[in-house]
Amino acid sequence: MVELTLPVILAALLSGAVVGLFLGTFGGGGSVLAAPLLIYAVGVTEPHLAIGTSAAAVAAIALVSLTGHWREGRVKWPCATVFAVSGFLGSLAGSTLALQVPGDWLLLAFAFAMAAIGLSMFRKPRNAGNPDVHISPGLMARIAPMGLGVGGAAGFFGIGGGFLIVPGLMMATGMTLANATASSLVSVTVFGAATAANYALHGQVDLRLTGLMLAGGAVGGGLGILVARALASRVRLARSAFAGLIVLVAVYVGWKAAMALGWAG
Repeated sequence: MVELTLPVILAALLSGAVVGLFLGTFGGGGSVLAAPLLIYAVGVTEPHLAIGTSAAAVAAIALVSLTGHWREGRVKWPCATVFAVSGFLGSLAGSTLALQVPGDWLLLAFAFAMAAIGLSMFRKPRNAGNPDVHISPGLMARIAPMGLGVGGAAGFFGIGGGFLIVPGLMMATGMTLANATASSLVSVTVFGAATAANYALHGQVDLRLTGLMLAGGAVGGGLGILVARALASRVRLARSAFAGLIVLVAVYVGWKAAMALGWAG
């Protein structure tokens, strides 16, 4: 466990604020920064502990951001609930598998996942859609398998999975980008909680750091909602800049993991 010195406390608070800011702004992508921030900014040395703790923090931060979007009426609860429930089992299976993978190998796989996330965010999202989507048996049949697969990926990598949930919801239901961004936070919360619970059973969650990141994330998430509103006309530029940041972090994480495995000198 990391000793809670003042620099560690401040780093955890700022890390939570960064994750909350991006979750509140984009609905996805921010959670993928949580584990690298815990390792390289806060000082957590065990990859499994960092991923388990980040999953717990991401779930809590996403819940705070979700509350704000809910108040503004952007969450499509029936569709979001089907996606989240179907992905719950996937997240448990994915996190169970990840616990069996050596930490440095897991970080290397995590780096590739980060790069894929960042590159996917460069694609232009569809802004058109139906703002009045209603659940139906046909929609449920499309949403459930997608939720199961995304939940598995989120559980394995200890991420919220919003970068997959947002386009998945839009593809399956035809809802707008704004509704999908808000609704994705339901699944981010559920997937993160399921993954964190599985890691906690194996002693791989630091609740002290989770609490600090949540405190920072509550502020960051609130700011993110305001930023999302302010960037409504320039969201494409902001999203591309954020995607570039994720790719750069992925390269750094991959390089550090390769060094630990003896692949880089």
